[in-house]
Amino acid sequence: MSFVTVSRAPLDEIQAFKQRMGWRFQWVSSAANEFNYDFHVSASKDEIATGKMYYNYALGGLVSEELSGISILCKNEAGEIFHTYSTYGRGDELLVTTYVYLDLTPKGRNETGPRFNLTDWVRHHDRYSAAGSVDSSGRFVAIESAEPSCKCAEAKS
Repeated sequence: MSFVTVSRAPLDEIQAFKQRMGWRFQWVSSAANEFNYDFHVSASKDEIATGKMYYNYALGGLVSEELSGISILCKNEAGEIFHTYSTYGRGDELLVTTYVYLDLTPKGRNETGPRFNLTDWVRHHDRYSAAGSVDSSGRFVAIESAEPSCKCAEAKS
């Protein structure tokens, strides 16, 4: 059994980010193929143009150009590969342990910002004080002149 993460980013960008974050898991690029489109986690140009995307087994409004999903593939002795399971949206949160821990806290995920999701305040460990947000392509965009948007541990007596 293998665990592999797939992203549409070019491999050199993935490797640089892995090194920056200190991550060691297997992460591959699908930039040169249709993998993400086949599993309906990346919006096509047509979906972006229409504002509708097939995701989580339904056609709905386009929320982001890149969304999450978990798929299980099985390879038999003959070398044939079978798609045996997929889950999307809230169904894949078990592997995002940040969500599991946040759900245990008094404010939960605190999805009360302008986008009503974690992109309003969640940051990588080397960007805790960075102001900005995640754009529709899934990339963090820093705002140099703004105040940090995360006031995570305000103490009140």
